[in-house]
Amino acid sequence: MPQAPQPIDVLIGGAGFSGLALAIALRRGLGPSFSVAVADPALARAGGDPRASAIVAAARRLFETIGVWQQVEAQPILDMVVTDSRLDDAVRPTFLTFDGEVDAGEPFAHMVENKSLLAALIERARAEGVVLRAAPVAEFSPERSPPPPPEGRNVDSRRGPSNRIGVRLSDGAALAARLLVAADGANSTIRERAGIARHGWSYGQSAIVTTVAHERDHHGRAEEHFLPAGPFAILPLTGRRSSIVWTEETREAQRIVALPDEGFHAELERRFGLHLGDLTAVGPRRALPLGISVARAFIADRLALVGDAAHVIHPVAGQGLNMGLKDVAALAEVVVDAVRLGLDPGSLAVLERYQRWRRFDTMAMGIATDGLNRLFSNRSDLLRFTRDVGLGLVDRLPALKQFFIREAAGLTGEVPKLLRGEAL
Repeated sequence: MPQAPQPIDVLIGGAGFSGLALAIALRRGLGPSFSVAVADPALARAGGDPRASAIVAAARRLFETIGVWQQVEAQPILDMVVTDSRLDDAVRPTFLTFDGEVDAGEPFAHMVENKSLLAALIERARAEGVVLRAAPVAEFSPERSPPPPPEGRNVDSRRGPSNRIGVRLSDGAALAARLLVAADGANSTIRERAGIARHGWSYGQSAIVTTVAHERDHHGRAEEHFLPAGPFAILPLTGRRSSIVWTEETREAQRIVALPDEGFHAELERRFGLHLGDLTAVGPRRALPLGISVARAFIADRLALVGDAAHVIHPVAGQGLNMGLKDVAALAEVVVDAVRLGLDPGSLAVLERYQRWRRFDTMAMGIATDGLNRLFSNRSDLLRFTRDVGLGLVDRLPALKQFFIREAAGLTGEVPKLLRGEAL
């Protein structure tokens, strides 16, 4: 006889930054009586993601509030310079500079190595009583409410509508959740199984990512070199190291990544320069295809999408991960508010609030990053002149620069509580 499904309040498919942060936020907001589980086969794998991420001020506040940031070693970005040039130009003129603070003593962003942050999130999730299961979501379907009984028949008053979604994990475990959250990445199987279409396109570009050690100290400076093929970003890490995000046309990116070490180093040095002394690539290198896609809906029957499962944008503004953490903060606040009011956290009426909150902001950011990529990733002299004039004007308007800093830091618009540093 099959075992009855185990009841649970929220099941999150995906143990990345977004899935784990959401699980912790829900447990801290609603306490041990509110059951949360995270399912992802990656939880059983050793090692970790060798990449690094820029965590903007609002996302850092979220991690501080849920008790994770204190366990992470991070490098503050103290200032940033933006240049625009051709690859072979002898000089790269600086068109725009930013200091690194959104408020006194608060950097607008930090660089964090992914494996360190993931380890801290897993440790905190366990401490908060989140159930971690090393198996993916295999199947799910809403459990329909039973029909009303015939008039006059005695019915157990404790039996109400099921208000659950039945979920089976790949290891055979059966769960009955009030809410299922898809946090399983850009190629989300949960989103696909729910029949939610996504719309977007490929840019024909790939981002080469690696870590570089250099002879001189970076002093917390980030650099964004706009080159005809796309942006080349130098992002400071702890010690004399930097994370590189290097955009090229996909075929060229694949060629560069496949080069022997000496050839790869020569291509890297052409773009990086020698202002930080001798360079050595110390991390694995890989080329990640770039595109934009947005899910047709962020919610369905007892289902919510967060992070890359809901949207993928170009990394030109460094906002992809931080957009996902905005989803987390908004959904956590919506669910906590609903439960405290005695409402069903998985009902469409509750989830609609989350979708309204996040969809417009996501579309606006997608349009902005798409426009920036088209403006800067080209070989048009006319567009180059236009954008350089624009960058120069922004550099001379402190109020406008401060607005852009706060926008990039995630502190404009309707900011969820966690991103303001407030507990739920």
